[in-house]
Amino acid sequence: MTDDHPFIEVGFWQQAKAGQHAAGDVFLSNRLPGPDRLVCVLSDGLGSGIKANVLATMTATMALKYVSADINIKKASEIIMETLPVCSSRKIGYATFTIVDVEHDGHVRIIEYDNPAYVLIRQGKKKALEKSVIEIQTKQLGIRELRYSSFTAQVEDRLVLMTDGVTQSGMGKKEMPVGWSDSKAADFITVSCMTEPGISARKLSRNVVLRALRNDDDRPKDDISCAVINFRTPRRALLLTGPPFDPDRDSEIAGLIRDFSGIKIICGGTTANIVARELKRSIDIDLSELDPQIPPPSRMNGVHLITEGTITLSRMAEHLENGDAPESLKQNPAVQLMRLLIESDIIDFVVGTKINEAHQDPNLPVELDIRRNLIRRIVRLLNEKYMKAATIRFI
Repeated sequence: MTDDHPFIEVGFWQQAKAGQHAAGDVFLSNRLPGPDRLVCVLSDGLGSGIKANVLATMTATMALKYVSADINIKKASEIIMETLPVCSSRKIGYATFTIVDVEHDGHVRIIEYDNPAYVLIRQGKKKALEKSVIEIQTKQLGIRELRYSSFTAQVEDRLVLMTDGVTQSGMGKKEMPVGWSDSKAADFITVSCMTEPGISARKLSRNVVLRALRNDDDRPKDDISCAVINFRTPRRALLLTGPPFDPDRDSEIAGLIRDFSGIKIICGGTTANIVARELKRSIDIDLSELDPQIPPPSRMNGVHLITEGTITLSRMAEHLENGDAPESLKQNPAVQLMRLLIESDIIDFVVGTKINEAHQDPNLPVELDIRRNLIRRIVRLLNEKYMKAATIRFI
């Protein structure tokens, strides 16, 4: 990944239908190894709840698997539509889907089946693309139509996918008798991008869902889901944790903080003291918002966040694994750290390998893992679950 090519940032937000514990919409994405390639699928299962979730999961999983294996996108759609059951009374398929396949050169292919039309924002405006109709003959459903389109992505393009829980939100109200509509949703997305040109994929998807939720007076009549694929200039972050094995390299890690262009994070009091000493900067503990479970952060000129080490990293890893939304959590250093990382694209972890004897005490909680294994876990989560480009360098 270089700054010459846009980073493909993926964001998703969802609200289940009122009274349901599981959403019937499913979004899956997979960043393939080797040359940069991304495959995303948004599927809407018929109805709501567990049954709809199972059907949507089947659909999204098949689509992701087939397209990732380079099966022709039309052929993959045929297999999916023949495999899924059909509603006997309504004579329709049990799941809709939108498949997005982004090649390493920025070429994007999209197949749509019965989901609301995607929205492409380019230079702050909605861009209409020509779509071809592909007819598929199925044994169960007869002839069905897919819509196919393609384009070459440009930096700052945003591709927005949604289910009909968005476009049909507010249905029955005097001001929107047939729902919010594709066009009104697209207008909202366009205005959001114009108002906040640097808006992240995650924030934009959340804004769309929250607006649709308001249309339903906070009692959603259907599952509401929105996914955003953002082709943006990479946002970089550097996280430094742990003193180097060789103290002679203290000046080296301080230089990394000094010279890095992007978000700078230090996790660990000893590491922060080394950087402060080498750069001749002061550290101040921030006691403005105390959390009994997470040590307070500190401040240093030129560093965006300084936290304690293993406890904070462990708690942050739990939030990543659970898929927690930072906005819904009590704000503490672990949540602040999570927010900085998921809003970044390319994240460099520099990990000191000097053993901290305190963490070898068997009486300490289990979550106080050896630093290196903990960072490996975080990097794996960021890469696989959050579609980041995170790397580790030991020093």
